[in-house]
Amino acid sequence: MSGNDLAGTVILVVGASSGIGRRFSELAADAGAAVAITARRAELLDEFAADLNSRGRPCSAHPADATDAAAAREVVEQVIDLHGGIDVVLLNAGGAPALDLRTSSAEAITGYMRTNYDVAVNYLVPVLAHMRARGHGTVAHTNSLAGWYGIPLQGPYSAAKAALRVLFDTYRIEYAGTGIRFVSIYPGFVRTDATVGDGMSAPGEIDEDTAAEHMIRAVVRARDSYAFPRSTAALVHFGRIVPPRVRRAILAKLLLDDQQPGGETGEQRR
Repeated sequence: MSGNDLAGTVILVVGASSGIGRRFSELAADAGAAVAITARRAELLDEFAADLNSRGRPCSAHPADATDAAAAREVVEQVIDLHGGIDVVLLNAGGAPALDLRTSSAEAITGYMRTNYDVAVNYLVPVLAHMRARGHGTVAHTNSLAGWYGIPLQGPYSAAKAALRVLFDTYRIEYAGTGIRFVSIYPGFVRTDATVGDGMSAPGEIDEDTAAEHMIRAVVRARDSYAFPRSTAALVHFGRIVPPRVRRAILAKLLLDDQQPGGETGEQRR
């Protein structure tokens, strides 16, 4: 299947001002979708929307803070009023600054749930109410291969993504027969402007263009689960079947051996 299957659809992209969310939005627009984009940074969002519209790609910008449930609900209402409905939503807000549990505060750890779990739920609930009334729709979420088990320096992020993985599995059961599909997208490490020089190991890292192309395929195919790149996904699968003590030793060797407590941190590592 190709991205052209998105022609004529309306797609809401949450977390679209930069990185893979921005690139995904551009590819979806190039494929013929009308794109509604939202993120906190209004200036970046407006510039991006203006660029797409100047190239004949219908796009509307809706700046909002995804951690605010009321603001998220208002964005959904704006998009429905402007475009007539939402066919696809990509929940892409969040990020993964490296966080060392040996030196982290309770506030820092619980903050990851707000910025990675809550931001998805704040859009998920109002979008689902709309899609259920229409009888169709696709909900895609940028999860992470880190959401399958604890990853050194990514523990709170892994926990938030694991929570969303379980939540989406439950939605699939309770929403069976409604015409709504739930797509969990599992990237490995993705290189973006925010991750360059962040001091964290990133085995199998890919660029954001490649990641966005995979995400387009995931949405078009509407599979329950889509993991990439293949090499990293295979390693994660291997880690799920080996004894936990072996997995922990491997992860420590790959990602933690050269790190010191309180070392450098990064942002938006997928």
